[in-house]
Amino acid sequence: MAKPVTTEIKLESTAGTGVFYITKKNPRTKTEKLKVRKYDKKARKHVEFAEKKIK
Repeated sequence: MAKPVTTEIKLESTAGTGVFYITKKNPRTKTEKLKVRKYDKKARKHVEFAEKKIK
């Protein structure tokens, strides 16, 4: 059976609250770092989340 191509990434809040989301990304099609505007529960507003590696 073949290995899956997608890798799990961590989207961390740029507001500095420590909130993060875990999602999957296909590195073959999306080569650049992912940036998404999502809801930050601690800041209680939408902020930009940037891609980080999962340790």
